[in-house]
Amino acid sequence: MAIDLSALRAHFPSLDTGLAFFDGPGGTQTPRPVADAIAATLTGPLSNRGVVSPSELNAERAVADFRAAYADLLGVPAGSVVHGRSATQLTYDFSRHLAKDWKAGDEIVLSRLDHDSNVRPWIQAAERAGVTVRWIELDDATTELDLDSFERALSARTRLVAVTAASNVLGTKPPVRRIADRAHEAGALVYVDGVHYAAHHLVDVPALGADLFVCSPYKFLGPHCGVLAGRPELLGTLRPDKLLPSPDTVPERFEFGTLPYEILAGATAAVDFLAALSPGSPGSPGSPGADVTRRERLTRSLEALHRHELALRDRLEAGLRALGDSVTPHSKAADRTPTLLMSLEGRDAREAQRHLAARDVLAPAGSFYAHEPFTALKLEDPALRVGLAPYNTADDVDRLLDGLSSFL
Repeated sequence: MAIDLSALRAHFPSLDTGLAFFDGPGGTQTPRPVADAIAATLTGPLSNRGVVSPSELNAERAVADFRAAYADLLGVPAGSVVHGRSATQLTYDFSRHLAKDWKAGDEIVLSRLDHDSNVRPWIQAAERAGVTVRWIELDDATTELDLDSFERALSARTRLVAVTAASNVLGTKPPVRRIADRAHEAGALVYVDGVHYAAHHLVDVPALGADLFVCSPYKFLGPHCGVLAGRPELLGTLRPDKLLPSPDTVPERFEFGTLPYEILAGATAAVDFLAALSPGSPGSPGSPGADVTRRERLTRSLEALHRHELALRDRLEAGLRALGDSVTPHSKAADRTPTLLMSLEGRDAREAQRHLAARDVLAPAGSFYAHEPFTALKLEDPALRVGLAPYNTADDVDRLLDGLSSFL
């Protein structure tokens, strides 16, 4: 069943401005239920976690609900869900946790496809530990990872392989499970950046083969924070630096200071909003009933979302082809998200961004912290990125194409 786009869009106050948003890879718009959950939690009553007063219990509930929601979203146990301020912060934290056991002569493998948040923390940790960095190279003809280079980079000395599940600039989705299986055969851990992937697909962390997986709710309609899901037995072996009186249980041992309960509530509301996207969700016409789990509703909703975004991507790409050689697309992988990076012949992408913005169409220009892909593919900075989100429409796509046509 198709998503009821009119009903969906009615939940987003920012869409009342008439703006067409194509900046989803940098952060989506926020539906009212997410904002309402944040406000309701803040105004409580609310206090630090405890088991006595209503305000303490509200804080406890916010944490428990958050872990349960992201367990459902990511296909993991609730006890393996860690909150962080951002995916970058979590990756820096876990690079330090893991590097405690690294020694000179060890190696790690990184990807030329990745956002710098899944590159620089590992490089810096490797430099401190005297560990060698190897690379999975990027094929400039296909914008896919060169898996032969991965085989050459992998060895018995490899301690970690860090790879994205989807590029936030090119949309490329590498074969993460295949990479993870080979890494595990070599005795290495696998850290997966799922920030862009989780915005477009239902995540199954065990099926991906990830030992650690990170994502950002603000890329899929939630507030600004990060979430890490770790293999429970691995998390139990990691010993971060922490305050002596603070909890040493997993996952609390990885969360420093008082948690932002209102942000947790908003992140939970985002998962519930996603689960209700499909017309088959409980409460909608023809719904199957309340006995359907949230994971099952998420599966149905995200399948419908994928079909919606794929149809819009096809429409967008057909329109770009009609513009001829004036547009050079860089997103070429066979398997990719509805995110397109392009250069405009003889024109500055920032000028195109301003031209579109004057027409209430928001598509950003830049390199988007994707230092490695831009360097590997010799791309000029800035390039124009167009990313589709659940609330985009065919009319949005046509407005973007009309704006580009009048610019070129």
